Formats: sequence, C-alpha cells, structure tokens
Amino acid sequence: MHDDRRRIEERVQRLHDQRIKAAIYAATVPLEVEAWQAPGEPVSFEEAAAAPYEPFAMDTPWGPPWGTTWFRMRGKVPAKWAAKRVEAVIDLGFVGGWPGNQAEALVHLTDGTPLKAVNPFNQYVAIADPATGGERIDYLVEAASNPDILADDFARTTPLGDILTAGDKPLYTFRRADIAVLDEEVWHLDLDIQVLRELMLELGEHDPRRHEITHTLDRALDLLDLDDVCGTAADVRDALRPSLSKPANASAHVISGVGHAHIDSAWLWPIRETKRKTVRTFSNVTSLAGEYDDFIFACSQAQQYEWVRDNHPKVWARIQESVEKGQWAPVGGMWVEADGNLPGGEAVARQLIHGKRFFIEQFGIETKGVWLPDSFGYTAAYPQLAKLAGNEWFLTQKISWNQTNKFPHHTFWWEGIDGTRIFTHFPPVDTYNARFSGVEMARATRNYREKGAATRSLAPFGWGDGGGGPTREIMERARRLADLEGSPKVVVEHPDDFFAKAREEYPDAPVWVGELYLELHRATYTSQARTKQGNRRSEHRLREAELWATTAALHVPGYAYPYGRLDRLWKTVLLHQFHDILPGSSIAWVHREAEAEYARVAREVEDLTAEAVTALGAGAPRVFNTSPVERREVVRTADGSLAHTVVPANGSAPLGAGEGPLPVTVAGRVLDNGLVRVEVAEDGTLASVRDLRSGGREVLADKGNLLRLHTDLPNHWDAWDVDKHYRNRYTDLLDTDSVTAVEEHSLLGAIRVERSFGRGSSIVQTITLRAGSPRIDFETDIDWHEAEKFLKAGFPVDIRAAHSSAEIAFGHIQRPTHTNTSWESARFEVSGHRWVHIGEPGYGVGLINDSTYGHDVSRTVREDGGTTTTVRLSLVRAPRIPDPEADQGRHRFTYALLPGATIEEAVAEGYALNLPLRLANAAGAPEPVVSVAGNGVTIEAVKLADDSSGDVVVRLYESRGGRAEGVLRTGFPLAGARITDLLERPLTTTDTDGNSVPVALRPFEIQTLRLAVREE
Repeated sequence: MHDDRRRIEERVQRLHDQRIKAAIYAATVPLEVEAWQAPGEPVSFEEAAAAPYEPFAMDTPWGPPWGTTWFRMRGKVPAKWAAKRVEAVIDLGFVGGWPGNQAEALVHLTDGTPLKAVNPFNQYVAIADPATGGERIDYLVEAASNPDILADDFARTTPLGDILTAGDKPLYTFRRADIAVLDEEVWHLDLDIQVLRELMLELGEHDPRRHEITHTLDRALDLLDLDDVCGTAADVRDALRPSLSKPANASAHVISGVGHAHIDSAWLWPIRETKRKTVRTFSNVTSLAGEYDDFIFACSQAQQYEWVRDNHPKVWARIQESVEKGQWAPVGGMWVEADGNLPGGEAVARQLIHGKRFFIEQFGIETKGVWLPDSFGYTAAYPQLAKLAGNEWFLTQKISWNQTNKFPHHTFWWEGIDGTRIFTHFPPVDTYNARFSGVEMARATRNYREKGAATRSLAPFGWGDGGGGPTREIMERARRLADLEGSPKVVVEHPDDFFAKAREEYPDAPVWVGELYLELHRATYTSQARTKQGNRRSEHRLREAELWATTAALHVPGYAYPYGRLDRLWKTVLLHQFHDILPGSSIAWVHREAEAEYARVAREVEDLTAEAVTALGAGAPRVFNTSPVERREVVRTADGSLAHTVVPANGSAPLGAGEGPLPVTVAGRVLDNGLVRVEVAEDGTLASVRDLRSGGREVLADKGNLLRLHTDLPNHWDAWDVDKHYRNRYTDLLDTDSVTAVEEHSLLGAIRVERSFGRGSSIVQTITLRAGSPRIDFETDIDWHEAEKFLKAGFPVDIRAAHSSAEIAFGHIQRPTHTNTSWESARFEVSGHRWVHIGEPGYGVGLINDSTYGHDVSRTVREDGGTTTTVRLSLVRAPRIPDPEADQGRHRFTYALLPGATIEEAVAEGYALNLPLRLANAAGAPEPVVSVAGNGVTIEAVKLADDSSGDVVVRLYESRGGRAEGVLRTGFPLAGARITDLLERPLTTTDTDGNSVPVALRPFEIQTLRLAVREE
C-alpha cells in the first residue's frame, strides 16, 4: 500500500479546523449590547444594575488594565428555534491560549443570580428553556479587563503588573455577543475527530492502529458535504463509530481523571481579582455538574471557599448541593496551597488546622489528603504534619519540572525527618491542567515510572493557574477515552478513590527519604525580601501574642482571650503564604499589598500583646521572654541605657536580674568580650574571629562577612530562578565609606561599616558583640537600587564539614557539602529557616538570621591541607520580571555568626534573634504557663484551645535530632493532659504528677498536648 498519511493528516486538519468547527453554531442572531465602565475598583451587582448604560457596538475597544466593564445584553430567541439547543455566545476579544491571564466575565440574571463565566475556551451560556422559542434574554455581564502579563513570555518587563503604573489604554476589542443554535451533531463530530486525530498522531508509525485510524478518518470525511456540514455530520460520525468503539488493551494504563481548576490565590493578578476568579470558576463548575452526572471536581484552598461563601451565597448554595451529590470533592485540607519550604513549622500546622476544620464545619467532610500540585519543593516535615492532621495521602506534580535529575518514582512512600511515611503520588501526565489531549495521554503512559508494579495514575483536568476549570469538551474527551484502543483508559473519580486503589495494588511502593527538592525556582527563597520578612515576623509576633494572651487569660480575672482576632490575623498570614506570594513570584501589586498587610498585622498583633501584658498589672520594668529557652541577654531600655537580664523561657523577670557577665572591650577595630575576639579589617570584612573558649581557635579561613554582588540573569523566570552560572561573574564589595566604632559600653561594643556601590546602592552594617554571648550580630540596612544582581554574605569557616544542617519546620535537615552526584550538585541553592549549622567532631559554627531563607554551602581544600567550608546567606535579589521594581529600596535585617555552636545552641539563638525580649512595666508576673526540663524538648506554641473550653494547648517537638525525655510543668493547676492531633482532638491520655507531665519524643517528633485547667 502506498504511504498516503501526510495527505490524509493534512486533509483531516484543514476540514476540522476550517469547516467543521465553523459549523458548530448553525444559526445566530446578535444580542443588543450596552456598556458601563465601573470607576476604580469592582462594584457590587446592585450598584452595576442601577448604573447608566450606553449603546455598545461589536469590534469596539474596551477595558483599561485592571478595569471592570459591565455589559447589559438583551435579546429574543427566534420562534423557529423552538426545542433546539440555544446558547448565548460571548467573545470579549480573547487573546492567547490561557483563560486565566486576560479578559474574563461573569454572566448574571437581572436578579443578581450568577449563571456562569465566559473565557476563551468556555464562551457559551446555555439558554434555560428554549422549548417554544420567543424567550427573552436579559443579562448583566461583569467583564474584567485583566492584562496579559505573559504576552511576551516574560521576555520583557511590563508596567502592567500594578494598577498604579498600568495606564488606561483599552486592552481588548469586543468580538461577539450572539444568540446561537448549537448543532450537537457537528459539535460531537468535532470531538470525535479531535480524539481520533490526536491518538493517531501519538501512535508509532508502524502501529497498525495508527494506520487504521488514518484511513477511517479519510473514508469518513468523504461523506462530508462541504456545502451541508450540518446535514452530513451524522453520516461521518457513523463511519467513525467503529474506530471509536474498539476497546483498550487489557494491560492499558488507567488514568483516574478528576476535575480541577488550579486558582493561584494571587500571582499575575491581585487578591481582589482572585476573589472574582473563584466565583467565575465555581459558577462554571456547578453548571457543568448539572450537565454531567459522572463529573467530579476536586477543589482545595479553604480561603477561596470562604470568599465565595461570604460574597456569593447563591453560588455557595450550588457548591453545597454539588458536595452533597458527591460531584464536588473538597481536597487538600489547607487554608491555601502554601509554599512548601518557607512557612514556619507552626504556620504549616495552622494551614492544615484551619483548612481541615473549615471543610469539617462547612460540609461535614474530613479531607484525607494534602493537595499541593504547584509549590516549589516540599519540606521533609510534611509527612508527619500531614499525618498529625489526619491525612492519608499527598499529591504534587511540580517535581517533574526538575532541571537536572528525573525523579525516580510517581507513586511512593514519602518518609519525613522523624520517620513518618505518607503515600504520595506525582501524576505522570506532568500537569495539573490536563485536557485529555492525545499528547497528554501518551506522555502519562510513557512517563509512568511504576510500570510492571502498578497500573494507574491521577490526572487533574481543567483549565487552571488563573482558574477556568473543566469544560464540557474535556468531559466529552474523557468519555471517548474511557475504553479506547491505543490509549490509556480514563475513569473520572474522586481522588480518595484513586489513592485507595493505588495503595491497594502497590502497598510495597518504594520509599523516598527527606525533602522533595525542586531543581528549579531556587530564587524563590530570596526574591521580594520584604514579603518574606513580613511573613517571618508575623509568625513570631503571633506566637508572642498567643503566649501572653494565654498567660493573662489564666491569671487575670475578666481578661477575654482574643479568639476571633487571633483567628483572623492567622488567616491573613496564611493567605500570604500562598505559593506565588511568599516566594516572591507575583506582580508588583501583590507584593505592595502584602507589605501593607504585614504592617497592619504587626500593628494589630502588637496591640493584642500589649493588652495582654498590661492586663498582668502595672509595676516596675520587667523583661518578657517569648522563646522556649532561658535568655541571658543585654537589654536596651527606652532611654537607651543597657542592662543585663536573665529571663526564664516563656516567662519574665525584673530588668537587670542575674549576675553580670564579663565586659566588652573595643580597641580600634577589635571587639572582645572574653568569649570571642572579633577583628574587623580595613575593608570592613572580618579579618579574624577567635573563639576564646576553645583556646583562641581561629574560626575563619578567609575574609568573613564577605559581601559578594553577582550578576544574575537566569535562563527563564527571573523572579523564580537562579541558575548555576550566576556564580561565574561577581564583584566583592571591599570598598568602604567608613569603618568606625559606634558604641563602647561594658555590655556592648559595635563597629559600623558603610559602603556605597553599583547604581546608587548603599549598605550600612553594625557589627555588634554583647557581654555574655559569643554571638556576633550584623545589623544590616541596605538601600538597594541594583538590577539583575544577587547579593550574598559569605563566611568561610575553618571546619571540615561533611554536611550542613539547616532548620526547617519542626526540625532540621542535613545536606551533603560535597557534589559527588548530580543530585547534590543540583542543590547549589537551598532553603532554611532561622539557622544553618556546620561542624566537625568537637566544634561547630552557626549562622543565624531573622528574615532570610536562601543560602548555599560549599567546601574546598586549602594548600595547607585544611578544609574551608563556606556558608553564604542570600540577602537580596533584583529580578525585573514580573515586577520590574522587585526589592528596590530599603531593607533592614540582622544575621549573626555563632562560633563554637552546637545544634542545640543554634536552635536557641535562632529563637532569640527572631523573638526579641520585650520590656514593659508590669507587676510581678506569674510563673510561665509551661516550662520544660529536658534537653531537646522545644516548645513551639502555647495557646488556648480553639473550642473556647479554656484548655491550654502546647505544641512541642524534639529539636536536636535525637531521642528526648523531659518533664513539662505548668504554671497553673493541672486537671489532666491528653495528647491530641493537630486539630486538638484527643488521641491518648497521658500521665500527670501534680502540675507535671512526662514527655518522651523520638527524633523530630511533634507532639500536641491539651492541658485541662483545674478549678480552685
């Protein structure tokens, strides 16, 4: 037989694209359209309904960036269309191929009822009941003219990322607003041909099935009358039916499809626009559920549900109905799909607590899995936290984006730092926005790493990132692919059902131990430093407010614990941990608002804390310590004087309490407090750091606190990525404007280093040594005006460290310092929380910070045979896309070098730097609410139980990486203690002895204690 494939393939494509698709709508009549441009921010339906409208013609430009235009659309269904499938078809002037990053609209009835949204791939609105013809249509359409930030594929900067800089030039040209008859036979033919053609193109050229489909299509299209596509569509479908009816191979891969609409809670649009995206998408989904009984939609992010519940009660009611029918599946059990690395341990716990509780309270459903398809890597604390929240499975997809190494599993057991394992799946379709295309189906089968051991994978389907969700066309594809020769089988089902089946067939799945590191998007540990700092400080401020509010509630009659305010503030912080806000990968508008929100949170939390401390009673100055370790520190009072104070963990003490330490001396550029001696060089770097407690051991192998400015232009995704070649071009900042001693006191010595560099940037660092502490602080004030640069602070330490340890949520992770394999080499930029530690037997050094996350660790061997291990903190970047002004301006933060540190000391100083001592006039404060005797047992949170019972909830964990035993003592009469899950539901009762509770923890174990207060 002659090879005629090319002719046939080209014929199929042209007839499909140019003739069949054009005939889907058999007849149309235009709608009458009027428009009103809303001034400023979006308005309510009621305001829009009362607004003055003016006539609007098709092919007219409309929509300034971030604007809202309301369209009134009226028309009448022709009587001759009685009993036909009639729809309104609206084209706002859509551009590109992505629904979520351009014009979108929500169609309402005149009573305010939302019907559904329109976007590029979902332009129709079904006419309710064209049974007799003559029905009148009257819609109010809220259209958002959001700019296409991705129009240049991130090749150029754009001012469109903020309403303050976007201008007012119309972005779109309105193309169509019609009443139309959907020719269902042609529409189904269109889908038949799409499915067969895409399958054909993915099959091997020697596969008989490919040739059978090719010639079936050719023969079928001979039956198509180009002058009467509608009249001959049925004949073509009949000819295709045998090919569409051939069953799949018995061993075909099984794909569990679940409808999905990934909606970034902010990214290339602000939060206010996400609130509208959710109702648009959810309207579409509930509408689709009414059309397809077999449709199932999985939806995460409790925050987005709450927005719809509070702002669109009619859509909320439809969601509730879909949940009751089993067509809508709440999943994920988190407040938002948060970043997977940067939130602190307690914040991750609260994400799960608030998310799970919302779904329980609103739907009576306890979600079973963590749904995080799009975050940029995942902390090794997740397995334990997920299990403690009552989850059974974990889903993500993003690791498929790895730049260097292909992850070896798609279905596996993920083991966290404490040994907890959770059943985990990566969809081999490599997208959370699947559409059941031939390419996707072939890719899922080809990629699947578990062949021979397991047979099934998951595919979330529907338009996403900016929402949109599943469409009827995708559902029709799923039906055709349910049992089709040459393709994997597709079954639409709940993700819980998929995970149950996957675990049943593959109980001995392989185990992956440790973090799920994404070999991409490493710059998200650093970009938008002020956003990251706002998150870190908000987490710690909330910890402080909860501790002192609990103290006041237990000891001050009449004090009311601020449940509602704390709940609201936590939810604000959790929202901004979303995986495109906290990582710094959103447009300027998002980060501008995030900084303002963090400032508001700081003010309100400060008020709560001050109210609680004040409630304890007025008196002499006292120092309050929110950290879980005793502090011996120098305190600066309001008048600038200094005092040394010893303060118990979670407690308070009079100002100046405790024995004074050895004094600090300042001699030129040398600071000495009897514990360490620090010499600052003329160029402002550290020339020497000697640990006097270790016989004067020199800590540094070279210049310390070396500020290095790298050229930083990644291959793609500026705000997200830093590529390894950034290291090859740099400037060391060695020129100084001044190096001067600025404070000489027996309790504190400080040297200030001032630098100017680059494009008008400057750095002022105050190097501070305090009495009684080996910690060397670098209080840093940067005025940053660089572009496409990356600033690091390096500490080359004379230690041969086989690995580095970095704090993560509820523990720490060890990473090799060598690059023996491509896996280690790919970790050239990593994340950590409050501290990084390196050590050799008998000696270690910590590097502490109060707001940075990214760092790198490397080692070299010197000519003298010694090893230099260098830790470099990532301080600030200057990406220009998507925010051309990212990180510009002032940054103030502190990091610190801790010579001679153990892991336990690094933990303690990490808390200390991030939880400054609080000075307040107060009466003799009561005992700490709780205290712990026992090394390694660390208290992370102290609060009252969420159910307002008055019980005290204490979350603690083992922080050193070894077993720990201790005793927790309460500063209140104890009636009993129970170990609970994260949602404070009892698991077991634990013994008590008076006001004491024994504690035993495995390495990195998290434990939540619920303590009942005895009435006296």
